[in-house]
Amino acid sequence: MIRDIDRPVGELVKDGGFDAAQNRAITWRHLLEQTSEWEGELFGKPDMVDRNRNLSTEGAGKEKGSFRALKPPGGFWEYNDVRVNRLSLSLLRVLKRAVPEVAKERIMDPIGASDSWEWHGYHTSMVEESGRKITSVSGGGHWGGGLFVSTRDHARVGLMVARNGRWGEKRILSEDWIRRCETPSKMNASYGLLFWLNADGTQTPSAPRSSVFMLGAGSNIVWINRDHDMVAVIRWIAKDAFDGFAKCLLAALN
Repeated sequence: MIRDIDRPVGELVKDGGFDAAQNRAITWRHLLEQTSEWEGELFGKPDMVDRNRNLSTEGAGKEKGSFRALKPPGGFWEYNDVRVNRLSLSLLRVLKRAVPEVAKERIMDPIGASDSWEWHGYHTSMVEESGRKITSVSGGGHWGGGLFVSTRDHARVGLMVARNGRWGEKRILSEDWIRRCETPSKMNASYGLLFWLNADGTQTPSAPRSSVFMLGAGSNIVWINRDHDMVAVIRWIAKDAFDGFAKCLLAALN
């Protein structure tokens, strides 16, 4: 349905979110790489709340939420949950369905996930699409909403990615898409398409450079380590303790 992630989102999404001069040139890749510089308000949250966000000092950074002049789309990397939510809403517009319905049908059920996982939006994120009221789900849970999922289900998703999009004999995602997700972006060598990478070793120095991570708030981590044929799910570890954990785990494996 989205034939080229380097085309402007506004070609397919006609809800006004990409009409402004700052937003017209935003592509799907920009949203996926966190380089969109999308400007606006969504579900009561302006993009400004996450401008100048520094993940290394999350919770202590004094600049977060302060003014920063925007660059053209693709010109600056910044983790911004309002923009992640704009991506989610844009997918809903194209699919004309709730994103969790598609995730369940195309990914979670085929990999044998449990029936306990839930993906919620906000009380403000109900939208109308094709004559129906549909909740647009959020990427993170720090404003409410978000994905609630067990460690085992996280591990299944990680294993599917580790197997380059396959689950047993069944193809879930294309190998090409997995490769693109794991390709470092031009603006941040530690980030691909919504995946965290270790290409330059800065993410986790003790882990192989080929490591791929799904990282969530509170340092909930799915670590995909193909060098050791391993997927590890770590919940609520202190951020600065993970590298030491990785070093100990690899020493135990060796």
